[in-house]
Amino acid sequence: MKTLDDLKRVREEALKAMSVRESGHATKVTVAMGTCGIAAGARETMSALLDELGKRGISDVTVTQTGCKGLCEQEPLVEVTRKGQEPVTYGHVSADKARRIVAEHIVNGTVVGDLVVTK
Repeated sequence: MKTLDDLKRVREEALKAMSVRESGHATKVTVAMGTCGIAAGARETMSALLDELGKRGISDVTVTQTGCKGLCEQEPLVEVTRKGQEPVTYGHVSADKARRIVAEHIVNGTVVGDLVVTK
């Protein structure tokens, strides 16, 4: 960065990236990031979710993280909550499965049945 315009551009890019984590959207995606989730690959899952949402230009989804959800054997866990619907928890979510959840559940509104965790 050499100019004020460079700094403003970097700021705008950072604000745009952070807006994905803000609340108030109709859909919220929560990734369990307790130590068990991280050990199972939750960071890669989170990165894949953010990447896929970005590639598709989807900005009306809140992506956040939480600690352990008590289902360690199902990690990495991803919960999708849409306004007016019950939350759906997905288990063993790899990066590829995260992209599938974005495509099928978030974009098309269809729950990915074979990934759903029953508590």
